[in-house]
Amino acid sequence: MSARTPFVAGNWKMNLDRAAVHALCRHLAVLAAEKPPSRLGVFPPFVYLADVVAELSGTGIVVGAQTCHSRESGAYTGEISARMIRDVGASHVIVGHSERRQLCGETDAEVRARLDAALAAGLDVILCVGETLDERKADRTAAVVTGQLQAGLAGLPADTIARRLTLAYEPVWAIGTGLNATPAQAQEVHALLRARLAALAGDAAAQRVVVQYGGSVKPDNIAALAACPDVDGALVGGASLDFRSFAAIARLGASAPRPAGSDR
Repeated sequence: MSARTPFVAGNWKMNLDRAAVHALCRHLAVLAAEKPPSRLGVFPPFVYLADVVAELSGTGIVVGAQTCHSRESGAYTGEISARMIRDVGASHVIVGHSERRQLCGETDAEVRARLDAALAAGLDVILCVGETLDERKADRTAAVVTGQLQAGLAGLPADTIARRLTLAYEPVWAIGTGLNATPAQAQEVHALLRARLAALAGDAAAQRVVVQYGGSVKPDNIAALAACPDVDGALVGGASLDFRSFAAIARLGASAPRPAGSDR
């Protein structure tokens, strides 16, 4: 059994143009050749997904989509299926991102349907959970994040959870706001999530799952976050669009040894 390898993933959201995407990919390929201590991933907009897969082929950088539909095909104008994502060579998909939950009204049931579709298509999944500012102020953080986790994973085989899932804790109040959870706040929630994972899938599986932090991650806060024993890298938003910032996060995002788990 090897240590969990922290996973630093860039969610590009609805940003960049084709020229900027290709320039960023060229820089990322150089970064990957340095073999930073963190596993790397990028999640471009759908229209650039095949380009990024081709650009980063052979680098070891994970390429995935930002969401997927729950159906394999059909009359769903504007939607993209997990099978299509897999077909262009991507290996991962994000489900349950707070912006999808908040702006697109995705319910826990819809998030679970997308997760199931992704797994069925052969994609690995980053499942996002997190509370709003009002929920934190109401002391509902634990109830919200464990409820989202339960809805997302209940009934899945322990081996599937251990090998095909990454969990991302993203406090909604810290996304794009310049605020971020303190290392103590992040560790508290990450430890809670790992304990709930153990209840769902057993301790061995829970210790294998990488749990990222997401919420205004920057080079100046990643090292302190990464030093927390249950914080395994980051899901990076705005800072992932700037190569120097993302590279710094990748280099600093594995500053503490991880407990026995799995290189995934």
